[in-house]
Amino acid sequence: MAGRLVELVRSGLSLKAASQQAGLSYDQGRSRWARYGDGKLQKGRNGGLPRPGQPPKGPGRGRGPWEFGDPASVRFVELVRSGLSMKAASCESGLTYEQGRKRWARLGGVKLQTGRIGGLPRPKQPRPLGPEDVPDAPRQPCSGPVTFYERCIIQLRLQDGWKPARIAGELGRCPSVISRERRRNLTPDGVYDARYAHRQAAGRLKRPKAYKLQNPDLADFVENAMDDGWSPQLISAVLRELHPDNREMQVSHETIYQCLYVQGRGALRQDLYRCLSLKRSTRRPQGRTDLRGSRYREAMTISQRPPSVADRAVPGHWEGDLILGAGNQSAIGTLVERSTRFTILLHLPQDHTAETVAEAMLAAMGELPAHLRRSITWDRGVEMAGYHRIMLELQAPVYFCDPYSPWQRGTNENTNRLLRHWFEKGSDLSVHTPETLRAVQDKLNKRPRATLNLKTPAQALTELLLPKVA
Repeated sequence: MAGRLVELVRSGLSLKAASQQAGLSYDQGRSRWARYGDGKLQKGRNGGLPRPGQPPKGPGRGRGPWEFGDPASVRFVELVRSGLSMKAASCESGLTYEQGRKRWARLGGVKLQTGRIGGLPRPKQPRPLGPEDVPDAPRQPCSGPVTFYERCIIQLRLQDGWKPARIAGELGRCPSVISRERRRNLTPDGVYDARYAHRQAAGRLKRPKAYKLQNPDLADFVENAMDDGWSPQLISAVLRELHPDNREMQVSHETIYQCLYVQGRGALRQDLYRCLSLKRSTRRPQGRTDLRGSRYREAMTISQRPPSVADRAVPGHWEGDLILGAGNQSAIGTLVERSTRFTILLHLPQDHTAETVAEAMLAAMGELPAHLRRSITWDRGVEMAGYHRIMLELQAPVYFCDPYSPWQRGTNENTNRLLRHWFEKGSDLSVHTPETLRAVQDKLNKRPRATLNLKTPAQALTELLLPKVA
């Protein structure tokens, strides 16, 4: 029995359990172990042998979070060793502060002291922010997400003891924005640091989620619908009607556009953009850097035209624009009289700059009588930047359409569509001579128009000129 007892104790059982299995009382087992064993039992030791599954105890040596067997303890130790305070590490790992403290003590961690975490130095605290660290203030008041400039101002004002409402007044923000920014982005030590806050905010912007159109059923529906000529807006609306309770089979039109145009989101066929009405292979940016709005800020708009222009009762009001060739490198100017639909083509062989267009317009319209030069309506293109000179020499006001509203010059747009029969899109328009333009102009002016009771524009203009000549 003594040999059996020794074997059981050395295998890892306690002396009491080994005595019971060997058929001995605890006192008998203790006396036999003292007689035949390896020595006096110590806490955590069985005859000098470590218990199975446990590393030898000591002042912080050989111990690890695996002693508890739960992921929370492993996560807690990793966070403390990375530099977090014990309180913050306990919250992050799902433990209470008391549970974290006890686990750290059992794992051999030394008592936490200022600047020390379990014997490891705490990460270096960020240095205070000074005025020289603040970037230049933006030219316009900030809106939308909080910027790094605003975070620097928030840190400086908090260092001076300002309240969030006072900081919000300086930055032109709502006080709740400042309070929420401070609460969300505090360091583990409870201090607001602009650099740390900016990194935290940038990290929260990442969205590692799968794109909707990685769903094969949804992608097949979108591809088949676009092959049939459906627009992304129509596809989105139909999917909402077909699957009102299934969010996985619904998609916004913006998501479809991003899968077509944004690199890395190509869940759809790469040639599917050709099914769109504009057939663009790249997306046109919404923010424009040109001066379309500011260049004609002081010019007269189409809303300022007299009512007689709109009803076409009085002749002499013209609409103009350019038809462009391949790569927008060549152009032909077009002028259409609103009442008679009479068309004049401007020869622009070299370029279509503002000076070239102005010279061609003055040469073409200077031959007309004064009563046929009452006004000109044009688009907001850069080619009409010299409109002041045109108004002065022709003694005719120039009106401009609203931004991105070519339909306000409907007569000219329809004429340009007819001219594409001779001047195809994507062709080089600079190869056409003035004689060619005159021939096309005559053909168009001799074409009967239903709006003129099958008269030609040339006949309608002649009727206007004959009484004046007589």
